[in-house]
Amino acid sequence: MIKRVVLSSSLLICLAVLIYGFIVFYDEGEAASTVTPLAGQVIVIDPGHGGVDGGADYSDDKEKMVTLNTALLLRDYLQEAGAMVHLTREGDYDLAPDDMKGYSKRKAHDIRERVKMIKDVEADLVVSVHLNSVTNESWQGAQTFYYPEGDDNKQLAEAIQERLRDSVETPRQALAIDRVYILKHAETTGALVEMGFLSNSEERALLTTKDYQRRLASSIYEGIIEYVAANEAS
Repeated sequence: MIKRVVLSSSLLICLAVLIYGFIVFYDEGEAASTVTPLAGQVIVIDPGHGGVDGGADYSDDKEKMVTLNTALLLRDYLQEAGAMVHLTREGDYDLAPDDMKGYSKRKAHDIRERVKMIKDVEADLVVSVHLNSVTNESWQGAQTFYYPEGDDNKQLAEAIQERLRDSVETPRQALAIDRVYILKHAETTGALVEMGFLSNSEERALLTTKDYQRRLASSIYEGIIEYVAANEAS
C-alpha cells in the first residue's frame, strides 16, 4: 500500500513537471514570436558621412557622430527583433582607400562602396540617417525622404515619418526626392531620414543627447516594423 502511494506521488510529480515544461515552452515560443517580427529580414543602416566628411557641423557637434550613434542604437533594436543588420560604417571613417587623395574623389568612392555593400548583402531594406543644416536657423523637424519609383519606398518612408511625428512631434511629411544617390542606385526598398536641423539651436541641443538619439532610433525602428508587418499581411 505504501509503495503504491509513493509510485502515485512520483507519477503526479512527473506529470506536473511535464505540464509546467509545456507551459514554459509554449510561453517562450509565444514570446519569441512577438519579439522577432523581423526574422529573415536583411537591413542595411547607413550612418551618413564619416572620416574626412563630417557632414553638417556646429562647433564640436558633428553630423557624422550623431548619425553613427543613432545608427548603432537602431541596429540594436533591429537585431533584437530578429533582423540581420549591416552598417555601412561602424566608426568614424569613410569607405575610400586610405591612400586616395582629394575630398571629392573620396566622397564619390565612398558612396559607391555603400551602394555596393547594400547590393552584396542583398538587403531587403536600407535606411540612411542624416542631419539637416540650413542658413535659416528657425527651421526644424525630422523628415523622411524616398525615391519616387516604387510604392514600397513611399510606404516605408511614410511609416517611419508617422512614428517620428508621434515621438519627436515633427510637423513634416514624408517627401519624394530623386537626387539621393544611395536611394536611386541601391535597387531595394529604402528611405533617408533627416533626423533634425543641426542649425537650429533648440533641436541641436536635443540631437546631441543619447536620450533623444534613442527616441529617434526607436521611432525609425517602429516604422520599419509597421512597414514589414503591413507587407507580410498583404
